[in-house]
Amino acid sequence: MVAAAAIGVCYYPEHWPESMWADDARRMREVGITRVRIGEFSWSRLEPEAGRYEFDWLSRAIDTLHAEGLGVILGTPTATPPKWLVDAMPDMLAVGDDGRVRSFGSRRHYCFSHIGYRRECARIVSELAKRFGAHPGVVAWQTDNEYGCHDTVRSYSQSALLGFRHWLQARYGTVAALNEAWGNVFWSMEYSSFNEIELPSGAVTETNPSHRVDFDRYSSDQVIAFNKVQTDVIRARAPTHQILHNFMTFHVDFDHFAVMDDMDIATWDSYPLGSIDVFERDLVRKSIYARTGDPDLQAFHHDLYRGTGRGRFGIMEQQPGPVNWAQYNTDAKPGMIRLWGMEGFAHGAELVSYFRWRQAPFAQEQFHAGLNMPDNTPDRAFFEVEELSRDLKMLGDMGTAAPARVAIVYSYEAQWMLREQPQGRNFSYIDQVFSAYRSLRELGLDIDVVGTNADLASYALVILPSMPYVPDAFASALKAFQGTLLVMPRTGSRTRSHHIPDNLAPGPLADLLGIKVTRVESFRVGSAVPVTYDNETFRFDRWREFVEVKSADVIARDGDGHPALTRKVRACYLTGSPDRALMERLFGRLVREAGVETQILSAGVRMRGRGRYRFLFNYGPDPVEVSDYLKGDIVVGGKRLEVGDIAVAREAR
Repeated sequence: MVAAAAIGVCYYPEHWPESMWADDARRMREVGITRVRIGEFSWSRLEPEAGRYEFDWLSRAIDTLHAEGLGVILGTPTATPPKWLVDAMPDMLAVGDDGRVRSFGSRRHYCFSHIGYRRECARIVSELAKRFGAHPGVVAWQTDNEYGCHDTVRSYSQSALLGFRHWLQARYGTVAALNEAWGNVFWSMEYSSFNEIELPSGAVTETNPSHRVDFDRYSSDQVIAFNKVQTDVIRARAPTHQILHNFMTFHVDFDHFAVMDDMDIATWDSYPLGSIDVFERDLVRKSIYARTGDPDLQAFHHDLYRGTGRGRFGIMEQQPGPVNWAQYNTDAKPGMIRLWGMEGFAHGAELVSYFRWRQAPFAQEQFHAGLNMPDNTPDRAFFEVEELSRDLKMLGDMGTAAPARVAIVYSYEAQWMLREQPQGRNFSYIDQVFSAYRSLRELGLDIDVVGTNADLASYALVILPSMPYVPDAFASALKAFQGTLLVMPRTGSRTRSHHIPDNLAPGPLADLLGIKVTRVESFRVGSAVPVTYDNETFRFDRWREFVEVKSADVIARDGDGHPALTRKVRACYLTGSPDRALMERLFGRLVREAGVETQILSAGVRMRGRGRYRFLFNYGPDPVEVSDYLKGDIVVGGKRLEVGDIAVAREAR
């Protein structure tokens, strides 16, 4: 089992002479590491040719780590099938939407739909579990590695085509029902057989959005099924071991909540500097936080994956310095390696594992830093991890993440629907969710990110970002919710089949919200619509809806006099996409009205509670006084918080 507040590292014994292993293990223990992930890319060494297993080297590596008291998280090697297997089964390779085969030569070169490859995965995982399922040094298993990385969830292979047809037949029963659900009478797209259906690519112009959304659902289901093949094998051979997977930053191509139904702990791979270069669109913010990372990017994913893991999560790969894969790969400001690790623990992480133990002097990741340099000299991250270990010993048992009073509902299906028919080039579900999270976190709040199956009863305020299709069960849960609810635009605007509902948006929430949406528009940034709220002028910056008010109060109006914010008892509806200032003002008011205590934080200062502790982090750009934010006894840090530093207070309550 993964221990609470364990420091880990990713290690590749097959990359180094065996004579180095014992010294590596000893130094890991001395620096404060207690967990080591190994094996996830080693299939060619474990089975150099079909049916010839060479597990002895892995057994010696696990023995060596275990001798130093290190618990091993053993990865299944299915993200990197060996060349001999690809040659024997060439149709296992994924195909891009351009029709080109995505061939051997890097990693993740397989199609989730390929049943033959699933059998091969079950076989190698079964052999590993049979050999190491009872080994005292193995404490947990990681399935595969980074599902969907490199845009690999949706494959357009023959296996995917056949699988999709079977999936559709199971879903709809008859092709007539499918034609009705997809609206195939439009453009004369009706089918007479499931065998006529193709994958939604290569057409002259836009394919049917219902077709595309169903292919998104199918592709997500293949990830779930692929993962379950492995978890079933592991549970049969190693029933006492925890099973986990390492997810990624803002990856939305499969439903992580559903994948976690078959696992115990959600982990993710945290790369703050690489991610800010990929995700952050504001050049000013990108410059300010270039060496610290965005103050909210990591925290959002901590809270998201704690939600997908039903309260249990960790970080499997934490950035230790410059990486190799972003457009520009900056070095972290001193202190940030420690800060990122402690922030993960503050959000409730059971494990923070650094990638990797030693920088590789060969192959694709030569520029990716590790805790040690290629010559085995400790790098700066080594000493920051050592300091983090001392911090954890000082704090002792931290308990669990502090209960949040505010929740954001996150839906992978909403992302698929809005991606397939955005109706505006600049409309982004991810931007909306992340902006909402940032606005709430700047108020000093602890936040939960939850799915549609979550129990909402304990929350004072729930934010529902754009959710085109609202399942009936979730609609009932929202109607029963007794706290304050804010619903964002486009919610309830589609049925399960991606049609406009008969009663128009917000569909099943019409009575709860007391409105009907009659028209929508998207617009460029230069065409933003003014909104008057709280005696000030703000903006809708990319989307606006025109609503007919049935039984709600109008709280704010846009510049044309149309309702911008409505409220019916406790349920509010925002009719457009708010700019940052409007979101901050609105959220601040709703939080206070819901009776939740807030604390306005300066630019890059953030807080989180865990157990009896309150944590303070400074992403910059300026130093701050700790007493302005923390009350109680300061147990880590001093009176002044420099950029890249942390402070922890033991609260009286």
